[in-house]
Amino acid sequence: MKAKNVFFTFLSLTLLSAFTPGYAQQQQQQQQQPVSAQPASRVVEDGGTGPYSAIMLTESTLPTHTVFRPNDLSAFGKKHKLPIIAWGNGACANSPWEHVNFLSEVSSYGFLVVAIGPMPQEGEKGSGKSTSSQLLDAIDWAVAQNNDRKSPYYNKIDVSKVAVSGMSCGGLQTLEVASDPRVSTVVVCNSGIFSTPGNGRSAMPNLTKANLQKIHSPTLYMLGGEKDIAYANGMNDYEQIQHVPVFVANMDVGHGGTYSQPHGGEFAKVATAWYKWQLKGDHAAGKLFTGEPAGLSKNPNWRFEKKNMP
Repeated sequence: MKAKNVFFTFLSLTLLSAFTPGYAQQQQQQQQQPVSAQPASRVVEDGGTGPYSAIMLTESTLPTHTVFRPNDLSAFGKKHKLPIIAWGNGACANSPWEHVNFLSEVSSYGFLVVAIGPMPQEGEKGSGKSTSSQLLDAIDWAVAQNNDRKSPYYNKIDVSKVAVSGMSCGGLQTLEVASDPRVSTVVVCNSGIFSTPGNGRSAMPNLTKANLQKIHSPTLYMLGGEKDIAYANGMNDYEQIQHVPVFVANMDVGHGGTYSQPHGGEFAKVATAWYKWQLKGDHAAGKLFTGEPAGLSKNPNWRFEKKNMP
């Protein structure tokens, strides 16, 4: 008898609810409501030290990557455009979580940085592996956005100024795509080609030293000194590159660089100067690398070598 009463009470409530105005709509909205919506953008640190406060975001047209760029795009147009920097991560990770301070800082100087991997949430390390082709996907996307009248980037991107860059395994990915004719400059961080292709690791690009001959643009290597596991490979790359301008800078911090330090630390300062010189024609920034000795000689944190350069 008790069970029968419970059944009829449940049935009555169900029918009453079903015929209540707006009930079906409320139920549908509740079902569609995400459990915990993730932010589509955020400011890293204070947005960088450059003249254009930067933001990190997910673009719906490229959810496989993370974009770092000036928050206010109104300063950019026909006469003042955003060069493109494609970035590959350490460990060939499918997330730039280790490098967000560095990449945000660089972008605050007026660059469109497109890093491999979805945007990491606060405290998230990301997961999965990436491939070198994702660097080219980043460039393709930026070029398409520049041509799309509906895009906020329409006619604001300098598609003739493109850098491919990456750290550790991401540096090998960079070297794998450096032959792309759209590339204006190459930046290899804490990396270098192994004597044994891929060092026997399936996740790494299977490059040989012959790939260095395919580089056709000015190249910067930033290494962490002899404590850096990539030091010998990177220095050997420098020795073998004879046909393009190349600069190798060492700071004794080991393989991890300074990417996670406030504003990306010293590595961000050197990289930003290189990007400004190579992609924006900023000769004042270029003085860090030109002359005898180069301007970087004034910074006791670094030692360097260069060739085929003024």
